[in-house]
Amino acid sequence: MPTVPPASTAPSAPPLLGLHHVALICRDVLRSRDFYTRVLGLPVLHEQYRAERQSHKIDLALPDGSQLELFSFPSPPARPSRPEACGLRHLALRVADLPAWVAHLLAQGVAVEPLRTDEVTGATFTFFADPDGLPIELVQSGA
Repeated sequence: MPTVPPASTAPSAPPLLGLHHVALICRDVLRSRDFYTRVLGLPVLHEQYRAERQSHKIDLALPDGSQLELFSFPSPPARPSRPEACGLRHLALRVADLPAWVAHLLAQGVAVEPLRTDEVTGATFTFFADPDGLPIELVQSGA
C-alpha cells in the first residue's frame, strides 16, 4: 500500500473552494430527469441536445450552489458493480430530516435501505438508487 506523506511535509496547494458539479451518465434521460426533478426536487438550470454527440445534457441545481449534470449517450456501458467499482462509489446528499425523506422516497416507489449509523461519525444515513442503479446516500445534516 502506498504511503501518504504527513500533512506537514506535503507541498502546499492553493485552496479549493468546494464542489462545482458532479456529472452522471444516464441510460434514459427522460426517466432520470423525472427522477432528479420530481422525486428529488432539483430544479433544471439548463438543458440542451448536442446532436454531434447524440447526447442530452441537463444541468440541475443543488441547494448549496453546486450542480448535477445529467448526460445521455448512445449505449453507455453498464456500471461494473455496486458499489465497489473503481471510480465514483456513490453520491451523498445532506438532508435535515432523514425520516421525512425516507417516507417521501417510499411514497414515490423508491426502495430505501434501512437507516444506519456511522460508527465513527455518529451520522445517520441510508442508501437508495437512481433509475440507473447509481447508489445515492442521504445523510442527516448536523451529524
